[in-house]
Amino acid sequence: MVHEKMYARTLIECAFVGGISIASRKEVAELAGVSEATVSRVLNNVGPLKEETKERVLAAALKLGYTPSSLAQSFARRRSGNLGVVMPYLPKARLFSTYYFSEILSGIGSKAREEGYDLLMLFRNAEEPMDYSALFKMRKIDACIVLGAKEEPGELASLRRLKVEGHPFCLINQHFEGEAFHEVDADHVEGSRKAVKHFLDQGLTRIAFLNGPVSYSNSRDRLTGYSRALEESNLPLDDSLLFEGNFSRKSGVMAAKEMLPLLNVIDAIVAANDRMAIGLQQGLQELGIPKDRIPAMVGYDDSDAAELTTPALSSVHVPFYELGEIAVTKVLELLGCSLSETAASSQIIQIKLPTELVIRASSIIMNPKEE
Repeated sequence: MVHEKMYARTLIECAFVGGISIASRKEVAELAGVSEATVSRVLNNVGPLKEETKERVLAAALKLGYTPSSLAQSFARRRSGNLGVVMPYLPKARLFSTYYFSEILSGIGSKAREEGYDLLMLFRNAEEPMDYSALFKMRKIDACIVLGAKEEPGELASLRRLKVEGHPFCLINQHFEGEAFHEVDADHVEGSRKAVKHFLDQGLTRIAFLNGPVSYSNSRDRLTGYSRALEESNLPLDDSLLFEGNFSRKSGVMAAKEMLPLLNVIDAIVAANDRMAIGLQQGLQELGIPKDRIPAMVGYDDSDAAELTTPALSSVHVPFYELGEIAVTKVLELLGCSLSETAASSQIIQIKLPTELVIRASSIIMNPKEE
C-alpha cells in the first residue's frame, strides 16, 4: 500500500527531526470524510475496514502531518507497552548496586528492549501486599515479573488472584510450596550441595552454614542442599553450626561475632551469598582473627566482588542474567496465549537453570585432613 508506506515514512521523519504535529484527529476525519472513530481504527489497524476508506484516511493524515499519540495507540490496542517488574522496597538498601538485582534486571531489560517493551519498575511496600491485579486492570502493565517475593499470606493471596484472573506473570528465584505459579529459578539445592561436598572431599566435616531468611524459597533450597551433602556422607546436622543473615554484608559482619566462640571447631563455612561471605571475612578480621586463621569459605552468586577479595572467594555461580532473559521470553509468551485463552495459567511454566561451583583460593586447603 503506497499511502501506508508514505505515512510510515512521514512519521519516522517527523520523529527524527523532533517535529510536533499540530493537526488533530478531527481534522483528519473531516478531510477524509469519515468519523473520528474510523480514523482511530485505521491508524491503529483495528477491525475490518474497506480498502478505499483506509486509503482516504492515510492520505488525509499524510497531507496534514498528523501523528497519533502513543498513549492513544496503546488504548486502542488495549496494551500499555509496559512490562512490570516488581521489586522489594528496602529502606536505605542500594538494591540496584547488588549483583543479584543488577544482573537479573540487566537480563530483563535487554530482552524487553529486544521485544519492544518498556520496563515499569514497581516497588512492593513491606508493610502491605501489593495489589498486582489492579496494575493490569488500570492497564499500567501488560505482563509482570516478580522479584524478591516472600512466602507471606498477603503476597500469596495477591499471586493467587493473578493466576485465577489469567494475567501473564512469573516469579524469579522464588517458589511457593504447594502452589503452581509460573517461575524461573536456579537449582539452589544442587548448588549448595556442591559447595558442602567440596569441603567434605577435602576431609572437612565441621562446616558452618550462614543462610538467608527462610521466608525465601532459595534459602530453604540451600539448606536442603547443605543437609543433603551431610547426609550423603553419613554426618549429622548440627544446629549449632547454622546461622542466619539477611543477604547484606552487614549481616555477615554480625555473624562473625556469633561464630567467634565456635571458631576453633569450625573447619569451613558456606555462605548463602557473596556479600555475607565478604562481610564475614571482614568481621572476623575486625575481631582480631588473622587471615590465615579464617576458616575455608565458599560464597554464593559468583559476583564480581568474589574475585577481588584476598584470598579470592570460591562461589556458586548462578546465571542471573539468563534468568532475567528467560523470564521476559516466557511471560510474553503467556501474554500471547492470554489473547486467545481465558487463563494464561493453562500450562504452568517452571524452569530451573543449573548452578556451578567456581573454586578459588578461599576454599582450598593446602594440607587436607585424612579420611
